[in-house]
Amino acid sequence: MRIAVLGGAGLMGCGIIRDLISERSICPIREIRVCDLSRERMDRLIADLNDPRLSSHVLDVGNRAQLHGVLAGVDLCINSVPTLAGFQMAIFEAALAAGVDYLDLGGLGIFTTQQKAAHDRFRSAGVTAVIGAGSDPGMSNVICRLVADELDSIERINLYWACERVGPESPVLTPPYSLSTVLAEYARPSIQFLAGQHTEVAPLTGLETLELPEPFGKTDFIFTPHSEQLTVPLADGIRDKGIKEFTWRLHLPRREHEAWVGLIKAGFGDFDDPVIANGVAVRPLEVLQEVMSRNIERNRDRIPAQTSHEIHIAIGHGTKDGVATKVQCEVVIKPDALYDAYVDAGTSMNASIAAQLMLMTPRKRGVWAPEEYFVVEPYVAEMRKRKFEVTTSTTRYALPAVGQRTNTASIQV
Repeated sequence: MRIAVLGGAGLMGCGIIRDLISERSICPIREIRVCDLSRERMDRLIADLNDPRLSSHVLDVGNRAQLHGVLAGVDLCINSVPTLAGFQMAIFEAALAAGVDYLDLGGLGIFTTQQKAAHDRFRSAGVTAVIGAGSDPGMSNVICRLVADELDSIERINLYWACERVGPESPVLTPPYSLSTVLAEYARPSIQFLAGQHTEVAPLTGLETLELPEPFGKTDFIFTPHSEQLTVPLADGIRDKGIKEFTWRLHLPRREHEAWVGLIKAGFGDFDDPVIANGVAVRPLEVLQEVMSRNIERNRDRIPAQTSHEIHIAIGHGTKDGVATKVQCEVVIKPDALYDAYVDAGTSMNASIAAQLMLMTPRKRGVWAPEEYFVVEPYVAEMRKRKFEVTTSTTRYALPAVGQRTNTASIQV
C-alpha cells in the first residue's frame, strides 16, 4: 500500500505517520509520502522515525500541479492540513480527479455538507472518501454508532468531550489544538439537531453539567460547532429509528475556558477580519499567534508539568425490546508513555486506525462519515490496542403498571 499524508510534517500528520509505521499496524505499507511545505520539518521527522518507507515531498497545496504529482500512484490520500487553512475542498477534489481514496480529519463541520453532496460523483468515479476521521470527529462518530446499534428506537443521542489537566496551574495559556479552531469553537454559532431538525444555536450556549469520575468531577459543557451532529442523525440505522435530538458539547479546563471566553469578548472571535494597526492591515489571528508563541517561549521554564486526561461520552436514550433504555459509551484516554511522542494521540491514532481499516477491508464507494463506514467491533479493538479505555453500560428503566406510583428503577447490564 502507498499512502500520501498531506500536512505530513505538521502536528497531526507526524502522529499519524508514527502510528502507521508502529508495531500496531495491521496494514502492509510499502511507501508513505510525507508531503509538507517545510523541508526542514520533513527531514527532521524522517530522521527521527528512521524508516526506509518514508519519502519527503515538498508540497504547496495551493499548487495544483504539485498536488496532483504527490497523489499519483498512491492508494490513499490522508489530508491532515488544518481545515481553516482553506484547502480542504481543493484537496478533496484533487483526490477525486486522481482516482485516489481520501480521508480527512474534519474540522468544525465547515465543509461537511458540501463534501457529502459529492457522494454520487465519488461513487460514479469508483472513489471512496471518509470525512472527519480523527478523534472528534471520527472515533466519536463510531461510539455513536455503537450506542445506536444497541437501541431499537432512538429518542436522542448526546455526545460530549472533556479535557482536564492535572498538576499545578500554568501561568501560560497554551492552545489545546489549533488556535483558530479554539477561537472558532467559542465564537461561532453551531448547528445542533433539535426536535427532529437541524437548528442554529448561539455560541457559548447549551450549558449542561455532568458528574464524571476523577479527575473531571463536576464538569460543564457547552455547544460548539462540529460535524457529528450534521451526519450522525441522518445515517442509516439511526435516522430510521426515529431520532429527534443529537447534540455535541465541549469542555475545556475551567481556567482555560475563562481565558478563551475573555479573548472572544475582546474581539478575537473575528480572527480572520483584518484590523489596521499603524497603517498596516493585520489579521487578529496572526497577532495572537505571535504573541502567544512568544509568551510560551519566554516563559517555558514557568510552565509546570501537567498530565492531560480526556473523556469522550456518547449517551443514547430510546427503547430496547419495548423497554425504555439508556446506553452509554465512554472512551477514556489517560497519560501513558505510549503517547509521549504525540501532540494529540487521540486524533493521530484514530486517523491511522481509520486509514488502515479502509485499506484492509473492501471499499464502499462514495463519501461517508465514520458512523456510516466503519464496523464498530474491529474499530474498537484497534482503539483498545492503543490503550484507549472503552466501556459501555446499559440501563433499562422498569416502567410502572397502570395506576401505580412512578418509582423509576434501573437495571445495570
